[in-house]
Amino acid sequence: MPTRWFRLEKYPLSHNPLIFSGNSNRALAEEIAKRLKLHVGKSLVDKFKNEETRVEIGENVRGSEVFVIQSICKSADGRIGVNDALMELLLMIDALRRASAARITAVIPYYGYAKQDKKTKGREPISAKVVANLLKVSGVKRLVTMDLHAAQIQGFFDLPVDNLVAMPVLCNYLKENKLCKDRVVIVSPDAGGVHRAELFAKRLESSLAIVFKRRPEPDVSEVTDIVGDVKGKIAVVVDDMISTGGTLAKAAEAIKARGATQVYTVATHGIFAGDAMQVLEDSAIERVIVTNTIPFAAGGSHTKFVQLSIAQTFADTISRITTNRSVSALFDGEEGSAPPEAGPNESAAALEAATA
Repeated sequence: MPTRWFRLEKYPLSHNPLIFSGNSNRALAEEIAKRLKLHVGKSLVDKFKNEETRVEIGENVRGSEVFVIQSICKSADGRIGVNDALMELLLMIDALRRASAARITAVIPYYGYAKQDKKTKGREPISAKVVANLLKVSGVKRLVTMDLHAAQIQGFFDLPVDNLVAMPVLCNYLKENKLCKDRVVIVSPDAGGVHRAELFAKRLESSLAIVFKRRPEPDVSEVTDIVGDVKGKIAVVVDDMISTGGTLAKAAEAIKARGATQVYTVATHGIFAGDAMQVLEDSAIERVIVTNTIPFAAGGSHTKFVQLSIAQTFADTISRITTNRSVSALFDGEEGSAPPEAGPNESAAALEAATA
């Protein structure tokens, strides 16, 4: 039996978990900690003068259960890039392992590099698997993430993976704004997202439509057909992430051409690469609703964008992991979580409706 298991038996996990965060989405980490009535642990996460990542943990973590919260994405101010975020995460995990933390859980609200989860042509990497290998080698014992781009990425890990869903938070917002039942039709932007759209349609008691498209090249799409009746209804396009915005803009045009009165779009991860926000602002989409798994500082200057907080879901998950309770019960309806709060970019009217 490996020596580390004897250490775990001799030094049981401390009662209260410790939370640490890198720089990619620190605001979310602080909100999660606040909801758990904890604080984000002291740590130095910066760069040396030669641009290498520098990490130093400022608290005693020996024998503790530790959660490292870090989205693999660019920070809101642009100072931290995607690769920087990944390196910060790996080095923090390594530092905690070498400091004798009993169990380290990586909480990755947005799992970057997930788009390349398989080879579509020769001489391509499987980037999602590479990241999984790096996390395992660094010392992670458990992974918590949200709405993986492909659910099979869980199989890249030989350790427990909790793939949370943002659907309850997003659906609650839609219901509060009367975007449900016969008024709306839920639209999947591609064939691969049909299952997700079906779950939304069931929860909102609405009908379903599917957009078929083809991709002549990466990040470029062309709508070929729409299956389902959207005429006279508000179309709600459901996706896991928004990257360049081009797919959604073209889908909205096609949906409106088929007779939809309005087009809304909801997604878990708002990447908004390049000029995506301006593309969506100029599109036929009425409103773009995302969560704060990825921060975006420019959201406040764009009236179409709404950002919802997902912190309560992660806080409940961390609490359940620490106390050995079921995480899936959060989404199965066995035990409910506290209602979500809107992010800083949500309109006053929506906030008023949410608290009515």
